[in-house]
Amino acid sequence: MTVQIGHPHLDVTSVDTTEWVVRNTAKMAFAALALTGITGIYLRQVKEMGVLGLIAYVLLSTGYLLIISTAFLAGWPLPSLAETDPDYVNGVLAAAAGGTASTDIGLMQHALASEGLTYLAGGLLFGVALFRARVLCRWGAALLAAGALFTVSLSVLPEDFYRLLAYPNALALIALGYSLWRTSGGSPSGAEMADAAATTSRPVATS
Repeated sequence: MTVQIGHPHLDVTSVDTTEWVVRNTAKMAFAALALTGITGIYLRQVKEMGVLGLIAYVLLSTGYLLIISTAFLAGWPLPSLAETDPDYVNGVLAAAAGGTASTDIGLMQHALASEGLTYLAGGLLFGVALFRARVLCRWGAALLAAGALFTVSLSVLPEDFYRLLAYPNALALIALGYSLWRTSGGSPSGAEMADAAATTSRPVATS
């Protein structure tokens, strides 16, 4: 989320800077932490999330892995091409912003397209599966799904505005992570409390 604050405009002049490297390195770290977080969230409720949860987890984790990969390529190899091949750099930046590259950027075009698709579909389905599982906070799950839906509007929004769409996803993951921490810390779930109530209400057999 903080990576998007004051983000420079996407053009070749901003690539060959220390800020660009720092931002993309931070993006890699944040994506890795998010991947760790959704793995913990999924493992906490594997049975409750079912097949939909498995599909959603695979898609979303793939999206985060692609974010890590593209952020590495953007932050480290790409700046070295800013002077020697600015057309390629501008093509990558255009594709990253949801546009069409004016030059052939090779596999980066497919990587960026796959990143967007898996992140969007995975976030939506993961949020729905979490909401249906009823284990962690449901408003956080709903916000995660809604954040994925809002991302569809990226293609029609100005660059400076669409970066705000990173905030719903970040807040959703924070809420879900906190909910996971609370349930993992010994707080009984609703099902556990119901089982306990049923047990204590049974008559004790006498000999």
